[in-house]
Amino acid sequence: MMKLSLGPLQYFWTREQTLSFYRDAARWPVDVIYLGETVCSKRRELGTRDWIALAEELAESGKQIVLSSLALIEAESELGALQRLMGDGRFLIEANDLSAVQLCKARGIPFVAGPTVNVYNHRALAILMDDGMSRWVPGIEQGEALLHDLRTALLADGRDMPELEVIAYGRLPLAYSARCFTARAFDVAKDQCGFRCIEHPDGLPLATREGQPLLRINGVQIQSEQVMDLGPELPALRELGVDMLRLYPQAERTSEVVAHYDLARHSPQPPPRLAARNGYWHGEPGLHRETTTPA
Repeated sequence: MMKLSLGPLQYFWTREQTLSFYRDAARWPVDVIYLGETVCSKRRELGTRDWIALAEELAESGKQIVLSSLALIEAESELGALQRLMGDGRFLIEANDLSAVQLCKARGIPFVAGPTVNVYNHRALAILMDDGMSRWVPGIEQGEALLHDLRTALLADGRDMPELEVIAYGRLPLAYSARCFTARAFDVAKDQCGFRCIEHPDGLPLATREGQPLLRINGVQIQSEQVMDLGPELPALRELGVDMLRLYPQAERTSEVVAHYDLARHSPQPPPRLAARNGYWHGEPGLHRETTTPA
C-alpha cells in the first residue's frame, strides 16, 4: 500500500500556527512528515534548533521525520544552518540543492533528493543513488512518461528505482529566484521586506491583466494558482510503482485532504477529484487536464 507524506511547509506562518499545525498532523494518517524551511532563510519564526526540537517531538508519534533543506543556498550562513540541520544524523535529510547532496555524501548520510534537484536521465539518478540517495521526489514537470522511461532504463542497467515519492496534492512550486517576488509586489527592498509573506498564509494571488487567476507569489518562489490533485491517477501511480504520495500543507483543510487520500489509498477505485489541474503529469501544460469540477 502506498504511503502518505506531508511535504515541507512552503509558506511563512506564525510560530504558533506552525507548531499547532504540526502537533495536529502527528495524529493524522500520514507516514512521513517533512520539516524545515525550504523557501527563504529570512523566515525565522522557527529557527534550526526549533525545527530539530519539533522533529524530536513528532518522532514520538512513530512517524518518519525528515528535515528539509533550502531549495536555493546563496550564503555561508545558509550553508552553516544546513550543517546544523544535519546534526548527528538522527533524521533523514531532504536535499533540495546540490550543496546539501554534497554534504550528505561527505558525511555518509542517506538522503531524500527533493523536487528541486534536477534529474532528467537515469544516469543522473544512478549518480545520486551512489551518493546515498534513498528516496527521490521528482520535479513537477517530470510526469508519468519520464518516470516510466527512467525506470525502464535503470532496469536495463541492472538497477532498481529508488523509493519513489510523487507530489500528489498542492500548489506546485514552479520557480525560485534570488529576488523576492513578494517584496517586489509591495515595492520594498528584499532586505527590508518586513516579512510581508506572513500576511499571505497561502501565498499572494497574481492575476493576468484580464483579471484571470494565474500564479501565487510566495517570497522568492512562484507557485501555480491552481492546486494539483493526482488522486484520480492512483491506478496509474500504482502501476508505475510509486511508493509514496506527497501532500503539501495549506492554511485550511489539510486534514481533510489527508483523510481523503488515506481513504483513497485503501480503495481499488480512484477517488473523486478535490482540485482542478494535473496537466504536467500527462506531459501537457500545467493548466490543462481539468476533467471535473473540484469538490
